[in-house]
Amino acid sequence: MEEKVGMAKLWALFLVVVVLAGSAQAAADRNVSRGGMRRLAGAPGVPVPITVLTSAVAMGAVCMDGTPPAYHMDSGYGAGKNRWIVHLEGGSWCESVGSCLYRKASRLGSSNLMNRQMYFGGILSSSPTENPDFFSWNRVMIRYCDGASFAGEGYDPRSGLFSRGQRIFNAVIQHLLSMGMSSADQVLLSGSSAGALAVVLHCDQFGGFFAGRGTTVKCLADAGFFLDAVNVAGWHTLRTYFGGVVATHGVAQNLPRSCTSHLDATSVR
Repeated sequence: MEEKVGMAKLWALFLVVVVLAGSAQAAADRNVSRGGMRRLAGAPGVPVPITVLTSAVAMGAVCMDGTPPAYHMDSGYGAGKNRWIVHLEGGSWCESVGSCLYRKASRLGSSNLMNRQMYFGGILSSSPTENPDFFSWNRVMIRYCDGASFAGEGYDPRSGLFSRGQRIFNAVIQHLLSMGMSSADQVLLSGSSAGALAVVLHCDQFGGFFAGRGTTVKCLADAGFFLDAVNVAGWHTLRTYFGGVVATHGVAQNLPRSCTSHLDATSVR
């Protein structure tokens, strides 16, 4: 009887977490105005238009539904004219074909459904008061539409799902390099949540794009540290979940060998 009561409490706690997560997502969705512009928390200034990188399709760099990747950019000026911050958008993951099909029909899986304008805030803000260190830099937000922290590689013909996050990262970064980022004095790769995990996965590669150029390269992973720990129910929830992400999106081939040589990337032990 006591065991049943204990499990009931655990399931109640789980449901509370799910409800809170849904509330947080609903709050984020309310940041989209009627004019089709997404407003980041505390964002001032004017909206930044979207750029859909149609040329990336030829490289196979596409969102989950096959549409081109996209980004928003606010050009730098003054002391920041030759400095760049590239921010990788966050937005959780999908760990199965079913959850990815659901995601595919949202802005996190299709550039057709993304807001055409976005207000920049925080580290991307154009306000000297809010963002004194980076307000005049070239500030870029790369939109997240692959479901696996810009690291997947694959295609499922049965569901029509593309897993091309690694190609999206390569294509957009190469495009930004051609726009002047290759001669930058300083560059910063940043991201939050799933975007922060993408920063961890891509920091070394990003630095490699500037090898021999004399550019100062740094990476900032904000809120992207996910512990492989036993939860209150005694389960390795995150290990199982990320194992599903890796298996569904073919991420293993793009993970650092220095890590995967110690543990199978899809292990749920």
